Amino acid sequence: MRMSLAATLIVIAAAGAANAQSSPPPAIAAAKARPAASVPPDNGKAQAERLSLQSDLVWTGHFNGVINGEASERLVTAIKAFQRDNGGKPSGTLTAPERALLATAARAAQDHVGWKLLTEPISGVRLGVPSKLVPQHSADANGAKWSSSSGTIQLLLTRRKEATPNLAALAEQEKKQPIGRTVQYSAVKPDFFVVSGMQGLKKFYVRGAAKDSEVRILTVLYDQATEGIMDPVAVAMSSAFVPFPAGVMASPPPRPKVEYATGIVVDRSGAILTDRQAVEGCMAIVVAGHGHADKVAEDNARELALLRIYGAQDLQPLALGGVSALPTELEIVGIAAPQGQSGGGAVSHVRTELIAARPGDEALLATSPGAGFAGAPALDRQGRFAGLAQLKPAQATLRGGDEVRAFLSQHGVTPLEGSSGSADAALLRVICVRK
Repeated sequence: MRMSLAATLIVIAAAGAANAQSSPPPAIAAAKARPAASVPPDNGKAQAERLSLQSDLVWTGHFNGVINGEASERLVTAIKAFQRDNGGKPSGTLTAPERALLATAARAAQDHVGWKLLTEPISGVRLGVPSKLVPQHSADANGAKWSSSSGTIQLLLTRRKEATPNLAALAEQEKKQPIGRTVQYSAVKPDFFVVSGMQGLKKFYVRGAAKDSEVRILTVLYDQATEGIMDPVAVAMSSAFVPFPAGVMASPPPRPKVEYATGIVVDRSGAILTDRQAVEGCMAIVVAGHGHADKVAEDNARELALLRIYGAQDLQPLALGGVSALPTELEIVGIAAPQGQSGGGAVSHVRTELIAARPGDEALLATSPGAGFAGAPALDRQGRFAGLAQLKPAQATLRGGDEVRAFLSQHGVTPLEGSSGSADAALLRVICVRK
C-alpha cells in the first residue's frame, strides 16, 4: 500500500500543514518522553491497546491485517513504517507524542470518509460504512447497498438461505461469480472466509459467514483510482463486520425467489401434500408436468400445506400407513433442487437418522437431505411411511406420520393405508415463484 496516504491523512489532521511531505512535528523530532510499549504483553488492558493500535494503523495505511488485538511482527513492522513516514526513529516502540499523532491521523482519515458504525435494521448485521463516500443507500429483505453517485465505489451486504452452507464451498462460489474475477488472495477460517482480487477494472474484497442455514456476505467494490482511500477502508470494514451479533434478533431470512420442494400425491383426484414454508408467499405454485396448483389448506402449527392440481390423470398416491414408533434409521425420498442435479428432476434417496424427538411428534434429523427435499416422505427400513421431512433454518426435522394423517383427515383427504413400498412414483416437484 502506498505510504503517501498516511502523510496525506496527517495533513488533514494538522489543519495548518501545507502538504503531505511537510517536516515532522517538533514533538516527534525532539520527543524525550518515556516510550509506551507498542506491543504490550497479553492482558485485558494491553489487548485493548493493541486493538486500538491496529485500528489506527489501518486508517493511516500502515497495517493490512485482521484487527484482533494480537501481538505480532506485522504490528511491529507497521509501527516502524509509521515512524519512518513521520520522521521518527523506526524503533517499533511509540513514544507518547507519536501515539498521539497516530490517533489524530486515524481520526482524520475516518472523518474524511464519514466512517460510521451502524446496525443494518433488517438483518441485524453490524458493520462500518464510509458514509461520505457512499451516500446512496437502498435495502430490502435480501440485503443492503451503499454506493457513490458515480458508482466507482459500491458496498453490498447480501443474505440468503442455504440448507447446509459450507464456508469453503461459499468461498469457491465467490471466486467464480461474477464471471471474470481474478483472485489474488483467499482464506477460509473456522467462522468466516475472505476473497479479494480484481473484478474487471475494480478491486473487490469479500468477507462472508454462515450460521445455521443463513449466509451473510459483505462485498466491497472500488475503482483502482480510489485505492489510496479505499484500501484501508476495506480492511476496516472487514474487521468491523459482525454478521451474527450475539443477542440481536434479525427478521426472518428471505425465502428464495424460486424455491423447489417435493410434493406427495395423497389421492388420485390431485391432492398434493408438501411443506408449508416451501410454498409460503408464492406468487404462483407450479407442479412440474402438471402446471398450476392451488393451495387449498395449510397448518401453521404442523407446517403442512395441501395443494390441488386439476385434470391430472394416472396419479399414484403414496400409502401413508403408520408405524408404531418413530424409527431411528430413515430413508428420505425426494426430488433434489435442479442445481443439485445438473438441472435434472430425478427422485433421490438419502439415508439419515433420527437423533431427538420433540413435542408434537416432530423429530430432529442427523443430516439435512438438501434443497428440494422439503415435503419429502421419510420411510423406515420396511418402506413404511414414518413422516414428512421439513427443512428448518437451524435443523432438518421430521413431521411424524400421525400429525400428517390428522392434517389430511381435517381437510377431507383419506390417505391410502398399508406399506408405502416404492415412493418414487408418488412424488412430484413443487415450484414456488415469489416476487
